[in-house]
Amino acid sequence: MAGKTLVAVFSASGVTKKVGEEIARIVGADFFEIVPKEIYTDDDLNWMNKQSRSSVEMNDPAARPEITGMVSDMASYEKVIIGFPIWWGVAPRIIETFLESYDFSGKTIIPFCTSGGSGVGRSDEEIHKNVKGDVKWEKGTQINRSDEAVIKKWLDEVL
Repeated sequence: MAGKTLVAVFSASGVTKKVGEEIARIVGADFFEIVPKEIYTDDDLNWMNKQSRSSVEMNDPAARPEITGMVSDMASYEKVIIGFPIWWGVAPRIIETFLESYDFSGKTIIPFCTSGGSGVGRSDEEIHKNVKGDVKWEKGTQINRSDEAVIKKWLDEVL
């Protein structure tokens, strides 16, 4: 079915999930939460601890945390809006796991991020390298709360 949109998000604290659910509601899109096989604890997410799980993953370009569940019919989507928190200036490694798990050929990918400090930065371009095939990319943006007016303004630019 042409024109279907999927909103896929990874959210460690719930902020990105809330924004993604609002985007899905506004667009009338399907929603998929990228859930790690091993859920991140507060200790795992302590970016000040160089031995924390998130620090170790982000310092290893080959790290690919496992995901629980799959999008059942990725082929049916024309557009995929992908959301993630910014970790170390880029998307978490689990986003690379997700992007490398599907064929996005012929699709439009529209990234958005949430962040407590930094903006989109290089995260937008960084995730391009994980996608094989002929993909149309829309420019990513930062949206930190489920503000309908802000989301609609951005969607008008990218959809």
